[in-house]
Amino acid sequence: MNEKNNIAPINEELKVVKYETENIKKLIYTVRGKQVMLDSDVAMLYHYETKKINQTVKRNIERFPEKFCFQLTEGELKSMWSQFVTTSKLEDNKYRSKKYLPYVFTEQGIAMLSGLLRNEIAVQVSINIMDAFVEMRKFIASNGQVFQEISSIKGKLLEYDKKFDEVFNELQKNKEAEFKQKIFFNGQIYDAYSLIIDIIKRAKSKILIIDNYIDDSILKMLSKKNKDVEVVILTSQNCNLTKLDIQKFNKQYPTLKLAITNKFHDRFIVIDNKELYHCGASLKDLGKKCFAISKIEDMEYVEKISNT
Repeated sequence: MNEKNNIAPINEELKVVKYETENIKKLIYTVRGKQVMLDSDVAMLYHYETKKINQTVKRNIERFPEKFCFQLTEGELKSMWSQFVTTSKLEDNKYRSKKYLPYVFTEQGIAMLSGLLRNEIAVQVSINIMDAFVEMRKFIASNGQVFQEISSIKGKLLEYDKKFDEVFNELQKNKEAEFKQKIFFNGQIYDAYSLIIDIIKRAKSKILIIDNYIDDSILKMLSKKNKDVEVVILTSQNCNLTKLDIQKFNKQYPTLKLAITNKFHDRFIVIDNKELYHCGASLKDLGKKCFAISKIEDMEYVEKISNT
């Protein structure tokens, strides 16, 4: 045997597979606009180890330009597995290396390879492989319009998905912008709590809360805030928050500051010095009685409250 041109003898211990044309057609893929077969499938059909096939290619590299044989990228391999299932994909497949990205052979590459394999199996397999490539070309040619329409539909679906995402995002923005006023009745504790949480989550840098009757329930709400958002609470002497409460909160959700004032009667929440909400009930009493939460649009009031 000439080691420069031929590969090692057939490994009789490898799994023997049937190589009728119909079976071979299932092993042909389209990559980079070319019809190709995986090196592991070629090895399986010829009853050789994949590494032996690739060693032969390397020893005769001048006979295998890129239009005959090329290595797949990781993305191309994943795309193939997402569309097809072949014997090469099986985890216990003896022909496929899990360590390296596979090579693929075009019809010309397999014809060249078959000339280097001098055994009876190679002759019969090569004939069937060539027949399979021919039939696949005929199938694609006769169904070209169908494939083109499918490709066009796929492109349109992707475009529609993109537009849907844009519309959905706009609707979400509008949903946030639509909130002007909400009235809660006795017993709507969770609904009121959820709205306050939504308002708190809107803050990117700062939250100002003005409420004369704050207790530790506000800490549970503020634990939902975005990371690194500063919180300032203006309250009265009636506040039930202790220094220990604030210290423990700040260790996990910094930074919370509390100040005592007697300048306010009503309850307000200011978000990022841009959004002002008036709350008809203390945050500790949400949903216990009928009350309203309103958004104040006038920036003059937003600035005045924020600079208090």
